[in-house]
This record gives sequence, C-alpha cells and structure tokens, in this order.
Amino acid sequence: MKIAIVVQGRFHAFDLARALLDRGHAVTLFTNYPGWAVERFGISRRHVRSFTLHGALVRMCGRLRAARWWPAHEALLHTLFGRWAAVELAREPWDVIHCFSGISEELLRVPELASIPRLLVRGSAHIRVQHQLLHEEELRVGRPIDRPTPWMLAREEREYALSDRIAVLSSFARDSFVAQGVPAARLALLPLGVDTARFRPDAASVDERCHRILSGAPLRVLYTGALLFRKGMLDFASIVRALSDEAFCFRLVGTAAPEVSSLLRELGRGATLVAKLPQHELPREYAQADLYLFPTIEDGFAVVLAQAQASALPILTTTNCSGADLVREGETGWVLPIRSPAIFVERLRWCATHRAELAAMVRRAYAESQPRDWSTVAADFERVYAEIRVKDQNATH
Repeated sequence: MKIAIVVQGRFHAFDLARALLDRGHAVTLFTNYPGWAVERFGISRRHVRSFTLHGALVRMCGRLRAARWWPAHEALLHTLFGRWAAVELAREPWDVIHCFSGISEELLRVPELASIPRLLVRGSAHIRVQHQLLHEEELRVGRPIDRPTPWMLAREEREYALSDRIAVLSSFARDSFVAQGVPAARLALLPLGVDTARFRPDAASVDERCHRILSGAPLRVLYTGALLFRKGMLDFASIVRALSDEAFCFRLVGTAAPEVSSLLRELGRGATLVAKLPQHELPREYAQADLYLFPTIEDGFAVVLAQAQASALPILTTTNCSGADLVREGETGWVLPIRSPAIFVERLRWCATHRAELAAMVRRAYAESQPRDWSTVAADFERVYAEIRVKDQNATH
C-alpha cells in the first residue's frame, strides 16, 4: 500500500511507520520533525516530508507560552500544519491516509482526497470525555491544569465527523466515543505496541527481582512518563504519604510539569525523582523495579504500561487507560477506579504482606504475557484498511 501518515510531532507515528515499511509498504511520513531527526528513529529521510518551519514555530511558541508572553497560538499552529499537509497530500494519489486528530480538518475537507480512506487516529479518549475528566481534576486539585480549549473541542468534533473511520487505542477510548454518540461501526480499535526485544528483561533480572521481593526488602515501586495531574499525581502523592513509614521505595522517572512541582517537593524523601531519560535507558529502570504504579486520570493508551508489561512488572493502574486491555486482574496486576488512592494503598500493602504470591505474579507475567510488538500493530493496520475497503465496495454496489 501507499500510505501517508500525518502527525504534528512524533507520538507513536514513527514506530508505526517503521513497522509498515518493514512489511513492504510505501510509507511517507508528514511531520514537523526534520528528516535528519526522523532518521534517528530508524526511518530514512527519503520517506519523510518535513514542515520544519512549523517545528521551529512550535518550539518558539512553547517558550513564549511558558513565559506567558503569547498564550493563544493553538489555532495558528494547528491550522498552519493542516493546510500544509492538505496541499502536500493533494499532489499525488494514496491508498490510505492515517492522520492524527487536531491537525487534520483541512486535509479532511480537500475534495480530491475524499475518495481515499482517511483513518483519523485519536490518541486520547473522546475530547469531550477528556475535557470533563480534566475539568473535574482541576476542581479537585484547586489550580489550573492543561485541558482542551473550546476551540480544540469544536475542531476535533468536526474532524470526527469528516473522517471515514476513527482509530482509537484502547477499549476505554472506544467506549468514550460510543458514550458520546459515535457509532461503533465508525471506530477501529488499534492498540499500540512496544519494542519487546528492548524491554523484555533477561531471566537473571527476573530471578533477582523475585529474590528481592522474597527477601523482605522494601518493594521498589516505579512510575515513568510525564508528571502531571492528568496522570494522577495528586493520588500518587497521597499513596506515597500513606506508605511513607512502610516497606516501599517510590521512584518517578520523567519530566515534572510546573503544575505539580510544589506537590512533588512536599514528598521529600518519600519518593526519588529522576529527570526524563532517553528511551534506551528506560529498560534498566523497569528491570530494577518490583511493581509499576500508574494512577492516571485519562490516557488513550499509555505506552509506558506496555513497556511495564514487556518488563514483567506487576501493574497497578486505573480503568481510564489501556489497563483493562493489558492487565489480567489479580494475575499480572490490578485495574482500579480513578481517584481512589486508598484502594491503591490497600493493594500495595497486600503486595508487601503476600510476597510469595507477588513473586509468582512476576514469574507468570514473564512466562505468559505476550506484549504486542509493532509488527503486530502494523498487521492490524492492514486488517483495518482491508475492512474499510470491503465496506466501501459493498456500499457502492
């Protein structure tokens, strides 16, 4: 197939593009990353069309926004990228266009592209559901947090209506669209993958983890990713405080947003904070942990959960992400309600007092879990495209 992938930034698009190229497809990646930067992710620049001026504007506006000099640049940046992508795509024929929400309205309105299957990928829950969850969280934490603007709410809902299908990344995200009145037939479930070769630990690391658990040493609880209220940092802090005098060591690896900086400082020695690490250093963090804690409020998928699964870590997460798709309840972890730190504390205390069962859970996860790799994701992409073609052909007869 001749496939166009349109993304502002990177997200998971680079991994999917690389996997589709490996399966023999002609893929072109439309992004604001320069070609030389994309090559660092294993994709030749001949498969890339770059809007580098846009990338520079994004970085400049980000700095201005942080300095509170220019807060209202969202509409400019998203429509600018959308118009560029629309012009570029209209230059030649495609078998399928895989475009990310938020920057696709302009290309979805191009008449010349209307006959091409256009698969809109939404990386989070339906934007109305996301907005509501984050509004509730903003009220709970008592301070402003990043959430979709009215302008983006309206834009994304227009994109949903214009696209041929909407690709969602988890059953939670799919259900959020159905709850907002989007017919299930217009949704395609396309869960993400993980570099299994990179994140799967060797047997010796698993043996060391189990020995550490059985020894009675403090359990090492890991979190990776952005540190935001959206990711459940208010509840994470409550969990740490509740267990501060018990046998746990909490470790957070990632970039802390300004909104949570004071909260994290209050944890003091209760948790170790580590700045964001390159991807190639993350497997070591997972290998040295005993449990993975991710109390997110809203995530379309959360790739970090797939990384933890591949690393054979028992997972404690919430219903509002891909947890229900990845975790076997009570066997490889637990999926708990959002905003329920007391339930997380109860589960963690169970782990501390049932170490033989916890070690068995690690063994089971290592032996039986089968994380999706990116080749499987690419094969599912092919299946979704084939289903769209069959439905479209049937509709014309």
